[in-house]
Amino acid sequence: MLARLLNLPLLVILMGIGAGAMYIPAIYAYVGDDLRVARVFLYGGTLFLILTAMIGIASAPGKSRNLVRSHLLALLGAYVILPVMLAIPFYEALRTTSFLNAYFEMVSSLTTTGATLFEPERLPDALHLWRALVGWMGGFLVWIMAIAVLAPLNLGGFEVTAAERGNSHFSQITNTANTSVRLVQYSIQLFPIYAGLTMVLWIALLIAGDQPLIAVSHAMSTLSTSGISPVGGVGIDGGSGITGEVLIFGFMFFAISRLTFFKDRQGGGWRQLPMDPEFRMGLFLVLLVPAILFLRHWIAAFDTDTETDLMAAGRALWGAVFTVMSFLTTTGFESADWVDARSWSGLQTPGLIMLGLAIIGGGVATTAGGVKLMRVYALYKHGSRELDRLLHPSSVAGSGVQARYIRRSGAQISWVFFMLFCMSVALVMLALSLTGQPFDHAMVFTVSALSTTGPLAKVAAEIPLYYTDLDATAKMIVAAAMVLGRLETLAIIALLNPSLWRS
Repeated sequence: MLARLLNLPLLVILMGIGAGAMYIPAIYAYVGDDLRVARVFLYGGTLFLILTAMIGIASAPGKSRNLVRSHLLALLGAYVILPVMLAIPFYEALRTTSFLNAYFEMVSSLTTTGATLFEPERLPDALHLWRALVGWMGGFLVWIMAIAVLAPLNLGGFEVTAAERGNSHFSQITNTANTSVRLVQYSIQLFPIYAGLTMVLWIALLIAGDQPLIAVSHAMSTLSTSGISPVGGVGIDGGSGITGEVLIFGFMFFAISRLTFFKDRQGGGWRQLPMDPEFRMGLFLVLLVPAILFLRHWIAAFDTDTETDLMAAGRALWGAVFTVMSFLTTTGFESADWVDARSWSGLQTPGLIMLGLAIIGGGVATTAGGVKLMRVYALYKHGSRELDRLLHPSSVAGSGVQARYIRRSGAQISWVFFMLFCMSVALVMLALSLTGQPFDHAMVFTVSALSTTGPLAKVAAEIPLYYTDLDATAKMIVAAAMVLGRLETLAIIALLNPSLWRS
């Protein structure tokens, strides 16, 4: 029976998982005596489970001969079609919004962007739980698809460290191992880690003083880097306070490098973290940027004769460290001390810094978005090598075959991806400008969507921007940009490769 279910198309399986997940907010709403919302999710889950079973029966006889193509299309369909199903109970439970807004919310959650159209007090607790749960499931989907589908194709950042071969990778697609088998194997291997880490953080936040809904939402949002919060951010409810921020900060490291939770193809794990270029670069940025901001804070406070006691300095430094880490991992949580740090120093919102961190993003095969640290590292190593050659034209660089590949071919494909990312930014900005958005607003909304860092809109601009200010056309453009940023341009280009459609 299980084997037959696993042989169904991936999109049908994802529909079944999404429909089954609707029972969780139904139970939560029932326990909270919100019977109308409970009925909406109960009926919705039951209806879509029946619909999924019917689609599964109808699609069972046909099986794609190219599983890689099938799964890439299913992943695209999951981010475009699946939110329609997920938005229906959200729309029916709220009843005070349009279906487009509900669809936008679900696309944002499933892509782990975390851009929201609603103030926290407007949504019932069950809908907050549903948003966080959808984001959490979307984060796990990114984990599995990156390792099981994109890694064998050398996509999603794996192309930077791929061993140099004479033949095209795409010409070997039909000879790869069964993708469905890899999906099952990695799901069994990684789900206990993903769920276990979420549970540990949830319990820790409960002990620190958060309410159960806030604790579980922040735990799921941290592991999925969605930045979804039922209260609008960490530290706002006054529950766990700085203790909760420290706990969340520690779990954000899982979005810096995949070696924190997974052994890659070279067998690297926790023991290889000190040598992992992504981890080192991420740690370097987390230390360097707050240090620069702290010095700016201190100098500004000294110039304005503000009281520079150690407690204020410490809180300012912590606010910078947490916020930098949050936006580097594209989570988007803002420290409660970040506002105090700005007022303490007289510094305005450093929007360009937050934009730059979100564009850089986290590690390969993690839930973080952005360009990814590995690609930035490859470009850095290539630039460093070129500068050395200017000083010593006859020098020969060492560090092994892998390092030379990263500096050459890895840097080349990283530059190609970066240019594609810049072109995507330009096209989305142009489309948003045609809807009447000013240049700076269009830039912030575009980067927020493509880097899957929804909360960036409120902190990157001089004045906070809100997605509710977008008209219907602009919302659809931003939703499409979220899908593009989550899938990455190279994966979509791979779908257009003729070798994928020859079988």
